[in-house]
Amino acid sequence: MKVFLSSLLLVSVATVVLCADEYPDKYDNIDLDEILNNQRLYQKYFDCVMGKGKCTPDGAELKDKIPEALQNECAKCSDKQKKGAEKVLRFLITKKKEDFKVLEEKFDPEGTYRKKYEEQKKQIEEGKPVAV
Repeated sequence: MKVFLSSLLLVSVATVVLCADEYPDKYDNIDLDEILNNQRLYQKYFDCVMGKGKCTPDGAELKDKIPEALQNECAKCSDKQKKGAEKVLRFLITKKKEDFKVLEEKFDPEGTYRKKYEEQKKQIEEGKPVAV
């Protein structure tokens, strides 16, 4: 799940471009707090990822990479990208529960990743640190 979001704004926009062994750091300096705490910006990224709105170049790449990041547990993410993924996931689980459910339905309809990341989700809900 958390990797799920790693790719969400994820996935934060930090893990949006695929590279050979690791995602590039092209978007690592995007201010996630600005996106997450600004409803207008947040909604634009969310709509992009859901296929319901226009995408910025980074948003489009993010949307394309979510499945891969979920499958490989963010193996190509740097430590900074993993921390960004956790931040986004924590935000969605605690402050945007309905959006999180919608994203789950889109990217994990069979519940494969939900089962895989259930313990991490529980730790986030309890406010405990999580290793991405």
